[in-house]
Amino acid sequence: MQLVVARIGRAHGIKGEVTVEVRTDEPELRLAPGAVLLTDPASAGPLTIATGRVHSGRLLLRFEGVTDRGGAEALRNTLLIAEVDPDELPEEEDEYYDHQLIDLDVVTEDGTEIGRIAEISHLPSQDLFVVARPDGTEVLVPFVAEIVTDIDLAEQRAVIAPPPGLIDDRAEIASSRDDSA
Repeated sequence: MQLVVARIGRAHGIKGEVTVEVRTDEPELRLAPGAVLLTDPASAGPLTIATGRVHSGRLLLRFEGVTDRGGAEALRNTLLIAEVDPDELPEEEDEYYDHQLIDLDVVTEDGTEIGRIAEISHLPSQDLFVVARPDGTEVLVPFVAEIVTDIDLAEQRAVIAPPPGLIDDRAEIASSRDDSA
C-alpha cells in the first residue's frame, strides 16, 4: 500500500535542502534519514533521505544525490510516497489510514444510511469525508469527534451524529438582527 507522506516545497539554502509539507502523523518514522521514498511524478525518484532537521518550525530534508539549490528546486511540488504494509495500523488508537476509511458505510446513530466514504479530503484545519449518497449526490462530513462518533472497521461503517443541515435541510437559522427594523 502506498501513502503520500509529504510534498516537497521550495529549496532552502544552497546545499540541496528542501522544505517539506508533512502529510503524515508519523514523520519520525516515514521521513527519517535512510528512508527510501517513491515519488509523484515517478521520474523524480525514488529518493533516499540523507538528512533531516527542523528549522524555524519547518522540516528540512536533503536527499542523496541532491547537492545544490538547482537540484533541490527541480524537486518542488513532488509528492513523497512511502510503501506501507496494508495490515499496518497507525500507532495511536483513534488514527486511521485513508485506505482503511474508503468504502466504509456511513450511518447516523439511529441507523439511517447516508452513503459510503468515497474520498478523504485533507484540509489545513481538518479532514473531511466525501460521502457518496445512493442518489448520486455527495455530502461532506467533517472528520471530528463531535460528528464522527464511531469508526468500526470490523463492521465496515462510520457512525455520525450530524448537526442540523449537514445531511438534510433541517438547519436552524439564527439571526441577531431585529426583523422589525
